[in-house]
Amino acid sequence: MKTYQGLYKIKNPSKYEGDASNVVFRSMWERHCFKWCDENPHVKFWSSEEIVVPYFYDVDKKYHRYFVDLKITYKDGRTVLVEIKPEKQTNAPKKSGSRNTQRFVNEAMTYVKNMNKWEAAESFAKDRGWEWQIWTEKTLQEMGIMPKKLKPLKPIRKKPKVRR
Repeated sequence: MKTYQGLYKIKNPSKYEGDASNVVFRSMWERHCFKWCDENPHVKFWSSEEIVVPYFYDVDKKYHRYFVDLKITYKDGRTVLVEIKPEKQTNAPKKSGSRNTQRFVNEAMTYVKNMNKWEAAESFAKDRGWEWQIWTEKTLQEMGIMPKKLKPLKPIRKKPKVRR
């Protein structure tokens, strides 16, 4: 899978809370979300990675900083902190076979880190009267932020040549 990164050019700078000249997207999903926030008439303000949440990582037993993907304030007064993640990373990894492969260990550590971050972010949001949400590719498709994947077309079969 290709990863896409770059600077997002904001169309409505008055809606962005933070440095509007340095809005970095780290995936096409984030880029779609930024565009949606920028153009959505129900969004009053938004920002990306401007909210920093301290969290305790259970693996190394140290505090770290988590930069939340999105903070969205709607015109109805609601404020939502949003993490954008692949569906796969929101579920505990499944062990294949009887041994712990390096891949499984890495996925397990990532899962623990995500759970620690998200627990801290949910508490941070709740303390401020905000909401906490995780948006996956399914969420983005359901919300109409990202187009649904189309099934690939079958290759066109060439007609056999007729010999004369």
